[in-house]
Amino acid sequence: MTPELSAEQIQKVLQGISVPPQPQIMVDLQMEQVMPYPDLKAIARLISQDPGLSGALLKIVNSPQFGLSNRIASIQQAVNLLGSNSVINLINAQSIKGELTDEAIVVLNRFWDSAQDVAMTCLNLAKSIGYQSPDEAYTLGLFHNCGIPLMIKRFPGYMGILEEAYASATSEQRIVDTENRLLNTNHAVVGYFTARSWRLPEYLCEVIANHHNALSMFSDDSERNAKQKTLLAILKMAENICATYRVLGAQDEDREWQSVSTLVLEYVGFSEYDYDNLKESIRDLALSR
Repeated sequence: MTPELSAEQIQKVLQGISVPPQPQIMVDLQMEQVMPYPDLKAIARLISQDPGLSGALLKIVNSPQFGLSNRIASIQQAVNLLGSNSVINLINAQSIKGELTDEAIVVLNRFWDSAQDVAMTCLNLAKSIGYQSPDEAYTLGLFHNCGIPLMIKRFPGYMGILEEAYASATSEQRIVDTENRLLNTNHAVVGYFTARSWRLPEYLCEVIANHHNALSMFSDDSERNAKQKTLLAILKMAENICATYRVLGAQDEDREWQSVSTLVLEYVGFSEYDYDNLKESIRDLALSR
């Protein structure tokens, strides 16, 4: 399950798009992460060397989403609270921001808020359905749209095209089909190569590549790619709950969800009633933070 592109097409897909290299701090952090017992003190020391990363980490850990009673001012405390995996995910996200102009970052403020919302919702959904590695679902939620900032950087007016893509979504036309027609590439495949460049697990990269290909994925009722399908189901529910169609697509209804919801809910064994109740409980949890 890889992007539907040949080697030649891949070159065209990435023409003019600079996939951000893995920053050195990420290399150092991942070397620490693969140790049998990651040293959280060493991780905090590495982050502390970069004021921008330090500030971003403290901003995130002190956000309402984490619901802390007291604000944290220590990088060490933040790392201890989040753990090494979550810290590395957040720094990956910050490195995408570093590739953009100040103006583009302003435009994308709602995008980054959406990514955090979807990630937290994926985490809660994964726990609710008993998925054994909820941190993977969080990672997917955080990075599934990581191609969008790079598309904005490469193509002026990209957000308008993305809105058109959401407006045109049907059971016959995927969101990425509109991007492919107008730009000869799309944010899902750019996100796939970005995720691979950061050495994220291949199955997560594959879900990123196919996150607007859910109808085809779930129409295949074989046992193949069960892990990817479960993660994709979690993501599609999270996008619907967080109203990504409104935040990124500027639409009043979730056309993509309408075309895939039956297959997604059937895959995870939910009725519409089950899903509505779960959706309300997750929204209540978010509001209580």
